[in-house]
Amino acid sequence: MLHWLNRFFFTIGFLVVLAVVIGLSLFLLTRDQVPENGVLLIDFEQTAIESIPPDALAGMLLGEQLKVRDLVDALDAAATDDRIHAVVARIGSGHPMAMSQEFRQAIIRFRESGKPAVAFAETIGEVGPGNTGYYLATAFDEIYLQESGDIGLIGLSVQSMFLRGMLDKLELEPRWDNRYEYKNAQNMIVEREYTDAHREAEYAVANSMFDQMVEDIVADRDLSPEELRELIDRGPFYGIEAVEAGLIDGLAFRDEVFAQLEERLGQDFETLGPRRYLKINGRPHAKGTGVALIFGDGAVVRGSSGFDPITGMTFMGSDTVTGAFREAIEDDNIRAIVLRVDSGGGSYVASDAIWRMTQLAREAGKPVVVSLGNVAASGGYYVAMGADRIIAQPGTITGSIGVLAGKLLTESFWEERLGITWDRIETSANAGMYVGLEDYTEHGWARHQAWLDRVYEDFTGKAAAGRGMSREAMHELAKGRIWSGRQALESGLIDQVGGFGEAWAAVRELLELEVDAPLHVQGFPAELPWYQRLMEGSQEPEVSASVQAAVEVLEQVQPVARALRRAGVLDQPHALEMPHEIDIR
Repeated sequence: MLHWLNRFFFTIGFLVVLAVVIGLSLFLLTRDQVPENGVLLIDFEQTAIESIPPDALAGMLLGEQLKVRDLVDALDAAATDDRIHAVVARIGSGHPMAMSQEFRQAIIRFRESGKPAVAFAETIGEVGPGNTGYYLATAFDEIYLQESGDIGLIGLSVQSMFLRGMLDKLELEPRWDNRYEYKNAQNMIVEREYTDAHREAEYAVANSMFDQMVEDIVADRDLSPEELRELIDRGPFYGIEAVEAGLIDGLAFRDEVFAQLEERLGQDFETLGPRRYLKINGRPHAKGTGVALIFGDGAVVRGSSGFDPITGMTFMGSDTVTGAFREAIEDDNIRAIVLRVDSGGGSYVASDAIWRMTQLAREAGKPVVVSLGNVAASGGYYVAMGADRIIAQPGTITGSIGVLAGKLLTESFWEERLGITWDRIETSANAGMYVGLEDYTEHGWARHQAWLDRVYEDFTGKAAAGRGMSREAMHELAKGRIWSGRQALESGLIDQVGGFGEAWAAVRELLELEVDAPLHVQGFPAELPWYQRLMEGSQEPEVSASVQAAVEVLEQVQPVARALRRAGVLDQPHALEMPHEIDIR
């Protein structure tokens, strides 16, 4: 009997092992693989984002969008992958300046491998600007344009909307103040046009970015700075005009570009996108010294990070970010932290809570490197200013070290425009200080001024300490003024220019590692486990179609909603926020 049982269990065990071996073999034989004749195909027409907040709604609405790090990692991995023989990219009208520079740097690193990088476009700005789209295209070896397409290289333009006239018509009176004259976000609701300080700051930033574009483009195309500036003044360029001006290498449809590349490579090729490539191949920086990567993306708020589908805005929640820092500090496998910031600011106290975690990390012996994205201004700079190293793109918008706050007086609007009256009961002299139905009292306004002074002193004091300069020197750089990354480098607000690549290099330097030492970059907070992602990803087709329809509707509503929020109609702007959007493309 015992002998029979032994044979039975041995047989069962053998069958289980055999099933595992067969299953594993089938998996290895049938799994998706990087083709030996691969070409990485990137669609820069798509919008790219920094991160997806850790909530279900954000995952549903933003899950299909490419992330900046995905594109950079795919290009860096492909550069050393013998199975990838070239990069082909479809170019659109453009991305924000700093994001374009991040992509340009990754393309240039890929080209250093000796593999071709080819850009093609149906049009780069169809009856519209395509400045940063063309700027990105010039990082490639060759640029091809569909014959019917345009090159919208026309120079940079900044438009600012002012709502004071509308508010006056509605009998809504803004009662705001700031620290100091360059903290121009409030001008949107208190002015009808640029103040001298507002115009000065934005003109300087636009000129800095334009100079960067010119310098980089002439380095890639056979043109002098003077020739390029003259060409830009003649733009836009239609089809063959772009070839004759030396801006592109030829006119070709997509299929013709692919046929030329096949001839150049001497073989047929199979394309794969960045997401599929990373899924099969894996990311670079997957083993080595542990480094935590934390994203601080969107308006800084107290609470959890999230996403507002109405405005399309993401939020950097202090609870989420500080929690990620605590996890990274307590993890013995993590030796350094990289904080990636793309934020126009927000809540003062939320920004301060995140700043505190950068100090605690440093005290724990874990260096903090901050990489700035498109914008890291006001509260976005606050969370970064205490780091060991601050790195920004030359075209990053940063600074805005200042504070503003106030309220809209609404009583006349309700009564005169809508016929609605209000009455109120207050138990104390200052109970109505933050209510829009009444103006500040003399005492209330004095307290408001004291609060502005308090925040400004704290902000500039910590910034001065973080950057190793006097309060007086910091005050001259502050006053609420925005700077380009290049200007910030010259003034000492940042340490160097660059993107993800420079952040990893800074980590190695601070940890005294070899320049090519491998790093294991881990996201904090940790991503959802595979089974939860699988469950969330298994949507029925009709659900996916409904979600896509909702996304298309929201995309139309979001610009209006963002403008209303910046004006304080949908929500009260935060003290350390840069509500005025600067979108240079």
